[in-house]
Amino acid sequence: MSNVATTPSAAPAPPVAERGTRRPRLSGMTWLVWRQHRAAFWTMLALTALAVAWMLYQRAGLLDHLTAKGWPHSSPDKWMEDITPHSAALAKAALGLGFVPVLLGVFLGAPLLAGDLESGTAKLVTSQAATPARWLAAKIGICALVVVVCTVAVSFTFGRWWAPVSRQNTVMDWSSGAAFDNTGPVPVALALFTVLGGVAIGMVLRRTLLSMVVTFFFAVAVQVVWAHFRLDLGNVIRVTTDSGVDGGAPSLPAAAFQIDQSYVTSSGETLGWSTCVHAGSDKAVAACQQQKGIVGWAVDYLPISQMSGMQWLGASILFALAAAVTAFVFLWGRKRVV
Repeated sequence: MSNVATTPSAAPAPPVAERGTRRPRLSGMTWLVWRQHRAAFWTMLALTALAVAWMLYQRAGLLDHLTAKGWPHSSPDKWMEDITPHSAALAKAALGLGFVPVLLGVFLGAPLLAGDLESGTAKLVTSQAATPARWLAAKIGICALVVVVCTVAVSFTFGRWWAPVSRQNTVMDWSSGAAFDNTGPVPVALALFTVLGGVAIGMVLRRTLLSMVVTFFFAVAVQVVWAHFRLDLGNVIRVTTDSGVDGGAPSLPAAAFQIDQSYVTSSGETLGWSTCVHAGSDKAVAACQQQKGIVGWAVDYLPISQMSGMQWLGASILFALAAAVTAFVFLWGRKRVV
């Protein structure tokens, strides 16, 4: 009988778990900034998603109404019937969107740096491995990215909603802030400039509440100045007549925004439409017009075809100002951030 001991076979090695695809994760300063402001960022993204969904729903209702009226093949008088509820919804949405740059500047831009400077968090962070420039870049970069994503989504959706009736001034005049400031690149540029202005104010004042108050007045001032110079971005077109004033002023293209209307003389000079009004009778008015050499009408206007170019020109100016503010933040912050 054999007493040879048998060697037990080695236990099989456990199977090597296959490495799954690693999902991208935030790390370092990016993770710190996102975690610090995640409540504000997620709130912005959630509100943007809700706003976009609501506007898409409203757009579908508008298209159903227009299609039932024969749009786009029937005359505007036909498919503009009973459109009041839809135009009212557009007006309310435009009013709400008009406050977005101000709210973002006050509640996102102003506290972004001011809160850390006031509490001493900035000194703690920059005393570690992170440099002030890196801290500022992470703060401003993530904030600007979230602002751009949200405003682009809202601007695009609102523009698509308004597009079917964009040539109907009775619904929403394209030259008004309701349409001009809420479509295309303008809302993105306004929001970004206002937020970065709030960031700069917070960095200089270093007090959160004071920075929010000052940023509010700054944001309102930006809106007022922008509204005052908005139409100066276009090239005014003038049309004239020379067949007398009785035939009426010349007709303008659809959706054109009329700036001024006046009389034109044989020499090309323009006179106010109230010229000769106080002359007395119709005969006296006609004699006055003949004496002054009035031969027709002159009308100055901006066509809707210039809207996109005006928006991009204005947005370019605002983007340049935002870049200048960002440069100021970095130059100031490198030495005085703590």
